[in-house]
Amino acid sequence: MRMLHTLLNAKIIAWVGDRLMRAKNTVLGSFLAIVVGFWTAAAHSDAPYIDPADDESNFGDIEKVLFWNTAQKVAGFRNMQELAWTRRIDAGLDPYPLPEKQTDFSDLSFSFEASEFTIDEYIRVHNVAGLLVIQDGLVVYERYELGNSAASLWISWSVAKSVTSLLIGAAIQDGYIANVDEKVSDYLPRLKNSSYDDVTIRNLMQMSSGVQWNEDYADPESDLNTIRWDTLSIYEQLRSKPRLARPGELHNYNTAETNLVGTLLRSAIGNNLSTYLSEKIWKPFGMESHAVWNLSEPGGGEFGGSSLSATLRDYGRLGLFALANGKLRDGTAVLPDGWMQESTTPSQAMQTYGYLWWLRDDKTYAASGIFGQAIHIDPVNNIVIAQLSAREAASVPGDWAFQSAFFQAVTAHLQP
Repeated sequence: MRMLHTLLNAKIIAWVGDRLMRAKNTVLGSFLAIVVGFWTAAAHSDAPYIDPADDESNFGDIEKVLFWNTAQKVAGFRNMQELAWTRRIDAGLDPYPLPEKQTDFSDLSFSFEASEFTIDEYIRVHNVAGLLVIQDGLVVYERYELGNSAASLWISWSVAKSVTSLLIGAAIQDGYIANVDEKVSDYLPRLKNSSYDDVTIRNLMQMSSGVQWNEDYADPESDLNTIRWDTLSIYEQLRSKPRLARPGELHNYNTAETNLVGTLLRSAIGNNLSTYLSEKIWKPFGMESHAVWNLSEPGGGEFGGSSLSATLRDYGRLGLFALANGKLRDGTAVLPDGWMQESTTPSQAMQTYGYLWWLRDDKTYAASGIFGQAIHIDPVNNIVIAQLSAREAASVPGDWAFQSAFFQAVTAHLQP
């Protein structure tokens, strides 16, 4: 059960990039694209409570992870270290304190698609496994469902993209990378004399390299469905791609390039991402528990764009780290001055995307993952919302809208 094939890992990662539902499998893709289009938030079934002692008996076929039923999701999402190649991220001995100021949310209600929902109904409908709300550094709401607890590790899927963005900032602060306008091929020489000669780190993180890429999951001949996902193969296959636009002009979601960001970072720091994350953020900022990060191949590198598993409270702390502009409790700057503002500035090619962060019109920004994982950050109101979920569908537009409406309702509820 520990063998999570590289190709499968990469296809999972690809789901997060686009807010529109696409099909992952070349055989079932067209069918899913039709069926999922009819799913709405109200169509979801309740996820079951599963005693963690019974998780193993509920594990699904790892080769069909995107099609797991809800019981398989609940058991599997909190046990990826048992199902995949992973590397541990060590925590320190001085956890960042999260004092509590519990707030009554029983009267919270909000409208979505002409229906009223309470917080209990939102949690039930979206199969929420964990919800944490922090305002002004105080935990105002914390809840676990489906058998989860404060100790449960839960996979965040593409939330890891935003973590990699933080690590790029740390590498710049440490002097491993000069700036985001350096050429990618200077760090990945296998890409020299290719369409990536003029592509910068900034272009990769904004997914605007201009290099041709077809991420159509339903097309058996698409790049997504024909590429080999081990690290060396990605180099060779991407370097042969032609250019469609000048770097920075066209946003084109490219899962393989997300992996390149992680590979570039490993090249720059001379270490793996898990160790660097542990030494730069996890230990010094005060994450309470160890985490794990999925690998692209046995003994290989972490996926730069997916599959970090951590506890709910530590996801909340990641939000607080971003909210603090990358500073530790003692004021030490892990990130360059202004890095978070730069990271969350809309790119020229797409107004809702920054350096691997999703951006909102209300100045909030988020790390997002399929099946309802999120770290929602609101600098104006000093709020962080961390959510873990086992939603029925990986990515449905109505689900994201429902989630956004709920987060806005939480913010409004906390206003004086």
